Amino acid sequence: MLTTAEILKKVRELEIKSKKLTRHIFTGEYHSAFKGRGMLFKEVREYTPGDDPRFIDWNVSARFNHPFSKVFEEERELTVMLLVDVSASSLFGTVHARKKDLVTEIAAVLAFSAISNNDKVGVIFFSDKVEKFIPPKKGRDHVLYIVRELLTMQPKQKGTHLGEALRRFNNSTRQKCIAFVLSDFLDNSFNDPLKVAGRKHDVIGIKIYDKMDMQLPTIGLTTMEDAESGQMSWIDTGNFLVRQEYQEAFFRHTEYCKNVFLHAGCELLHIRTDEDYVKVLQKFFIGRNK
Repeated sequence: MLTTAEILKKVRELEIKSKKLTRHIFTGEYHSAFKGRGMLFKEVREYTPGDDPRFIDWNVSARFNHPFSKVFEEERELTVMLLVDVSASSLFGTVHARKKDLVTEIAAVLAFSAISNNDKVGVIFFSDKVEKFIPPKKGRDHVLYIVRELLTMQPKQKGTHLGEALRRFNNSTRQKCIAFVLSDFLDNSFNDPLKVAGRKHDVIGIKIYDKMDMQLPTIGLTTMEDAESGQMSWIDTGNFLVRQEYQEAFFRHTEYCKNVFLHAGCELLHIRTDEDYVKVLQKFFIGRNK
């Protein structure tokens, strides 16, 4: 358990890093990647060549005997929801950081990016049930509260049930949201609720995985414990066929997740714990803009 002083120090470190990334790397890219709810009328100005003739204000033009165009601006305010996996498997990590540490940092960066654009941000923490719901709000104090919860959340359950979190998300908001799902997706219960979410919201999955999720080290006969079920197994890591089956199971699950997101009309990013998540997010934002 972290002490209060350690929590405050980590919150401050995450705030500084997140604000720096938002200011120097994601400025404009986050804003452009996600569109507002629509266009609001702003003003009328004199028509200039190249203006869309559909936006000529005929009443004003008739009054002044000269063409005038309506000018619109994007109705910008958005709501960002972070669905954060706090199941026991998030505590796994062998290189650089645990999955939980990376999820915390990415969630903090996304939250600060949202409020720097004057958007609301909220969180659903989930294991095999919804552990905590933080309604979306604006402001620095709200995001600092979210970051503290990201650092200190102690889930009551160990398993993963993303479907439950998605159902809570679908039922908690009527307005279109941007939802980032941060998880290792060690679950197969989310097909239908993801389709429902994808029809109404802009959903982006961020699959966090460790190098050892994909590849077993060759260390001979060893016991392994499933972090979520607690089940113990003897594994012969020196056996090539065992290592091959382990790797193929990882790729089968990865393909399954990709297909579920594809069929739901949602996007899925993959980030390994020893990779630079900044580059992955930046590439995603830029790709969105195009």
